[in-house]
Amino acid sequence: MITVNNAENHLKNKIGEDTDDIKKVWETFKDFCKEPVEGGEDKEILFQCGVYDFTGEELFHLDFVRQFTVYEENECSRMEQLRCEFSFKPTEELSKLEIGEWSMDYDDIDDFLNHIETLQEFKIPFNLKPIKSEIYQEEV
Repeated sequence: MITVNNAENHLKNKIGEDTDDIKKVWETFKDFCKEPVEGGEDKEILFQCGVYDFTGEELFHLDFVRQFTVYEENECSRMEQLRCEFSFKPTEELSKLEIGEWSMDYDDIDDFLNHIETLQEFKIPFNLKPIKSEIYQEEV
């Protein structure tokens, strides 16, 4: 059983060493989004991208995020996000792209994932090689 505490390791093990292969990470992430996770409400998926200065350098970031809401004694105790993050040098084309889409705005997870795959914000960077990729989980 996947838990919030082992979700990051579970996803990393499924992806293997190819963490900079966006296509492999995306396909694995899509499957992972449908797996139940014990200990957290887990239906919140975020796709986002844009040029940001998170590291002191402007980079184009592409993120696939699964958010967990952890409850203790029927009250929300914390939220955690498991992120698949790709960074690119911001080209003129990438600099025009920015979006944030949540799965909760769609009827079901398949509708959301299918919609994401139709977006230019997804298609354009999807075929590029990132300068950095990282999979990590953090409390938000």
